[in-house]
Amino acid sequence: MPNAQRAHAFAEEWVAAWNAHDLERILSHYTEDVSLTSPVVVQLLGDPAGTVRVKAALRAYFRRGLEAYPQLRFVPERVAWGLASLVIVYVNQRGTRTAEFMELAADGRVSRVVANYDG
Repeated sequence: MPNAQRAHAFAEEWVAAWNAHDLERILSHYTEDVSLTSPVVVQLLGDPAGTVRVKAALRAYFRRGLEAYPQLRFVPERVAWGLASLVIVYVNQRGTRTAEFMELAADGRVSRVVANYDG
């Protein structure tokens, strides 16, 4: 992710996939060995560690999230980018602001996510 244009294009596609509730399109953004850490993992899966590892587990977690929140919608606010990472800040359907830090693999897909929530 060497520039702002690519970071914004990635974020637009990522948000569009979520807003379409298209699980396979969402998952196309992630590597097979991805890890995701989020307070929502604790809430939805009851896992106090709050981390989902590998794409198969991520698929099950995302499916559960899409079922739990049928009105799910993200409105992007900001995108920040680094050498091999980006942060997407968005507001969800409940008005909660979220910032997701994403580390990127060499192929541009997400290998690690840490989600942070405001409120």
